[in-house]
Parts: sequence; structure tokens; C-alpha cells
Amino acid sequence: MTDIVDELKWRGLLALSTDEDALRKAFADGPVTFYCGFDPTAVSLHLGNLVQILTMKRIQDAGHRPLGLVGGATGLIGDPKPTAERVLNDPETVADWVGRLRGQIERFLDFEGPNAAQMVNNLDWTSGMSAINLLRDVGKYFRVNNMIAKEAVSRRLNSEAGISYTEFSYQVLQGMDFLELYRRHGCMLQTGGSDQWGNLTAGTDLIRKAEGVAAHALATPLITKADGTKFGKTESGTVWLDPELTTPYAFYQFWLNADDRDISKFLRIFSFKSHEEIEELERLTEEAPFKRAAQRALAEELTVLVHGQEQLDRAVAASKALFGQGELGELDERTLAAAVAELPSAQVGELGEIVDLFVATGLSASRSAARRTVNEGGAYVNNAKIEDEAALATPADLLHGRWLVLRRGKRNLAAVELLQG
Repeated sequence: MTDIVDELKWRGLLALSTDEDALRKAFADGPVTFYCGFDPTAVSLHLGNLVQILTMKRIQDAGHRPLGLVGGATGLIGDPKPTAERVLNDPETVADWVGRLRGQIERFLDFEGPNAAQMVNNLDWTSGMSAINLLRDVGKYFRVNNMIAKEAVSRRLNSEAGISYTEFSYQVLQGMDFLELYRRHGCMLQTGGSDQWGNLTAGTDLIRKAEGVAAHALATPLITKADGTKFGKTESGTVWLDPELTTPYAFYQFWLNADDRDISKFLRIFSFKSHEEIEELERLTEEAPFKRAAQRALAEELTVLVHGQEQLDRAVAASKALFGQGELGELDERTLAAAVAELPSAQVGELGEIVDLFVATGLSASRSAARRTVNEGGAYVNNAKIEDEAALATPADLLHGRWLVLRRGKRNLAAVELLQG
């Protein structure tokens, strides 16, 4: 076993804990059975959830036993949002999402050996419980003054939206999860994000009152970006783990485009490279940021981890081909579609002069600017240099019968899609 507390601290993954010294001793005396919960409030997990999954994997790799909880019950209720009530999804939808999320989590954990992971669903112990039993056996341990002091609840109470009893009761259900997992599996630790601290400590308080035992909670920090934008978001929206929602190419590009100011933090949080390897990449970023060695290393590692080696190979091939270091025509249609989806683009009903396409996509501000780019040798279509300012695009130029990839200079890209009809 490694000292997982020191490891989490070095990686910037330990924001809060109930009692660090006691937790460190529990790990040393281990193995510790621990859990992290994921509510099925969407069809897929996202990068924020990935922080929790990889934290679970780190703790398991240090010799401890993870329980991955997908909340078939809590997903029917919804954790209180800061601003408004959640829309309640129907049970069939939630059940479907439970299966999808479970499959995503299972890819990262080891289900064999002495500290084998196990998946659990809180619907198993809540579906048969009556309201009377919930109130008598669990509710009696909760004090309303403590419940309303929780940050998520107090923010809602002080807003115009207020909070329903349904969402107010969420912390009771999450606390009961921890108690039930303690009783069933000897679970002594819950992990989660620091924004969930109130819910995490609801469980430790409940175990202390109901069982007279000191359990533990550990929270990771919320990830912030140097430019002030929200982590895990792009111009096109949330970065999901499901390849149907965020393509492997877009996933790869997200990490490749990480700000130099953020990459050290991202490496420590998400990479499984050694301390020495990460420190070397940090040094390279400081000394030669234009090489983007750290971004490339992290993009490759995480794309393999989430989507597999084959998808990484396709993403790298597409990235190189877009900038003239490979054959665009050799990319399969799905990979090319994912690549051009990340570019500024224009849809046209018919092909015409290439200078007009440069204007349509925004690569050039005007026809005269586009002609100047051609005459200066900086205009490319599908990586072929355009020599004639009056050149026409033809159907034979289309990639997979649909797209043209335009490039101005070395780095400015756009795509043209010919509408079918």
C-alpha cells in the first residue's frame, strides 16, 4: 500500500476531510472499503465525474476496496441545484441511465483480486422502505437546523425559487446510503466533490448517531480554469464520456488545447504518470511552451483511458492530417466528421470559386483578402495549395462526397459542407 493521503495531496485532490489524521491511520491499518456516488441525472457522465472516478481508481490502486454507487433512488429525486428545482425524470429513463453510467464507471475499476470493486444501486434498499420507516428509522437522526445550514439548501432558501421538500430531503437519502453501505459492506469512507460536502457529512453524522462509529469523508476540490471559464465546457457544450455525445476527437482536442496555466493542475489531477514524469512535463511547459508536450501527453493518456488506443490513433491521425501532416482522404468518414465538427464551417448548396468559400467560412474577410491569400501562397484546399485565384472547387474535391477542408497559412482551418439534395 502507498500513502494515499500524501498522494492525493500532491495531486491537489484533497480539499476537505473529516479528520485527516484518523483517515491516514485508517488507510494505514486498511484495507478501507469506500464509496462514491453518481446520480443518473443525464445519459452520460462528464469530466467532473471523471475526477471522482479516477480518484476512486487511485485509492483502489493503493490497496483499498471501492464501491461504485449509481443512484437509482437518488436519481429519481435530484440533488438540489443552486438556482432552481430539477426536472424529475420518469423511472424508466432513470433506470436506463443507471445502466449506462454503471457501464462507464466499470471501465475504470478492477473487479478482481482481494480489493475487488463492487457496483451498488441505492434503489435496492430504498424501494421497499415505507415513508413511516424512513421517518422513524432515519429521519429522527436529522436536525432541521443543521439541514438548512447546508450550503446547497441555504442558497436555495434565500433564493426566489425556494426549495421543495423533495430536494430538501435529498441529504437524508444520501446519508442513509452511507449508513446502509456501512452495515452491508463495512464501508467507512465516502468520497466526492467539495460542493457535496454537506451531503458527505450528513452520512458521517448519521453513522455516528445510529451506530456510534466514526466514519470518514474526503472531498476533492472544484476544478477552476485560469481564464475564468468553467472546467469541462467548450463552445459546443459539456465534455461527456460517451463518444456519441463528445467524439473521441473532440475529447482529445479538449486536452490538447488546455491553457499552459492549467496544464500542471490537469496533469496532477488526471494523469497516472509518476511524480517525476509530471514534473518533467511541467518543466518542459515552462521552458518550451510552444511544444505543448504536456498537453499532448495528457491528451493521449486520457483518450486511451476513456476511449481506447484505436480511437486515440484516429484522433491523432485526424489532427495531423488537418494541418498537412497526413492524408485527409485516408480518414474514415466518422473520424473526419468529428474533426470538421470542431472547425468553423459553412454549408453551401453548390460549389464555386474557392475564394468565395474562404469568405463564406470566415477564413477571409473579403474576396480581395482571399485572393491575396492565394497569391501569397497561403491558401489550401484538402492540404493542396491553391495557385490560381480563380480556381473552382468541384465535386471531385469533396471528401466522402461531403466536405472540403480549407486552410489559410499553417494554423487557420475551416470546413465547407455541400448540402445534399
